[in-house]
Amino acid sequence: MMADAMLQKLLHKVPKGSLKIKQLKILIIEDEPTVRLGLSCTLEGRGCRVLTAENGVDGIRLFEKEGFDIVITDLRLPGADGIEVLKSIKNISPDTGVIIITAFADVKNAVEAMREGAYDYISKPFDAEELLIVIERYVKYRGIELENIRLKEELREQKQFQNIIAISPAMQSVFETIEAAAKTDSSILIYGESGTGKELVANAIHNLSPKRDNPFIKINCAAIPETLLESELFGHEKGAFTGAIHRKKGKFEVADTGTIFFDEISEMPVSLQAKMLRVIEDHTFERLGGNEPIHVEVRTLFATCKNLKDEIKADKFREDLYYRINVLPITVSPLRERKEDIPLLVEHFLKIFSKKTGRSGLIITPSAMQRLLAYDYPGNVRELKHAIEMVVTLCKGRTIDLCCLPAEMRGSRTRENIIPVTCENLTLEEKLRDFEKETIVQMLEYTEGKKNKAAKRLGISRKTLWKKLKEYGFPVSPTELEDEE
Repeated sequence: MMADAMLQKLLHKVPKGSLKIKQLKILIIEDEPTVRLGLSCTLEGRGCRVLTAENGVDGIRLFEKEGFDIVITDLRLPGADGIEVLKSIKNISPDTGVIIITAFADVKNAVEAMREGAYDYISKPFDAEELLIVIERYVKYRGIELENIRLKEELREQKQFQNIIAISPAMQSVFETIEAAAKTDSSILIYGESGTGKELVANAIHNLSPKRDNPFIKINCAAIPETLLESELFGHEKGAFTGAIHRKKGKFEVADTGTIFFDEISEMPVSLQAKMLRVIEDHTFERLGGNEPIHVEVRTLFATCKNLKDEIKADKFREDLYYRINVLPITVSPLRERKEDIPLLVEHFLKIFSKKTGRSGLIITPSAMQRLLAYDYPGNVRELKHAIEMVVTLCKGRTIDLCCLPAEMRGSRTRENIIPVTCENLTLEEKLRDFEKETIVQMLEYTEGKKNKAAKRLGISRKTLWKKLKEYGFPVSPTELEDEE
């Protein structure tokens, strides 16, 4: 009798077209023929392709053979019950949506079904509107899920450009310039503060260029003594100076047909800059102690953290060399100006150092991430990288909280996290209350909500902590308070 009543509801209650359900392939597993027929007619009337089974075993076999977008199964079935059907389907196809029908809608059955991966459940007796709403909700949920997957894939492609992790508009502009510049042989000057990733930009340019399979030589002008730099760049003949017992090729010769990258070009001695200008313009030079011109075809890249125009004014850099190397300028913004890249960089460095140290599953708390976002990073990406390396190496446990961060980041008070100007009229007592409240919140985050542990670390009694929580409006149950009295 109940089945007949349900059938009438399924066939007549919901006006056609009241819900928009996409073309779905649906499997119904139901041992009551009238319910099975009613469900099938309703869903076919909405444009779905429907197949049915009258027991759990046949339902599983049909699913293995056909595959479905959604499975609607009764909980109580002959052969294999709804939980067994659910487990089998999720084992075969984790993305399939499973809706459980039960006349025994107790909490235990519902919780078990949801725990095993059911999307939702409905209890008998139900009507068509209820079922169709659940199905439509699943369709929307699955659509959002698929869109998230697509966006994550797209984001993964965007955020890692030639090993440069970034999604900020400033860096997207840099990526576009790199792709365009890589196709040319023009000299490129990369501007950026120390630690912003200028070398990564140079790597990307070479890797995307027609010379990618040829030599790529790097020179740090600040790291080589002035007395040795000329020999390193141009080589020397045997006997050119004391200790020159063999002929030596310079970096330009080694880089022939490829690319040479000069990091910190502002540190190159003025005495060498004229010779550098000649190599760039004529592609020729002589080794130290030699007279024979050597011709090379080399693409030149340069980087600096200084303002070369200021260096020119100070007579530390040749103006003619500046205009020769500044053909295609690229500016890498400091990390403080592209903070949307910080979460991606944190995730990237966590993976790297977790793998190196064998510490998987590390989690960074929202408060720690907020502080990382607030910090201004004078050392830029390099400073963030070293901070995450330190945290992963030294911080115990799986949770990375404020106390794990370096002191300068832990105590930062930059524009993003400082008390707003409108609050500056607060009294000392009010400011102390705000500080106390923030401290309690941070400690509870650190102890993962364990109040007894938080009270101990704060150096107060459990009863005092309960009173503070109640005073500041945090939810504290009466039983919790009674336990402490």
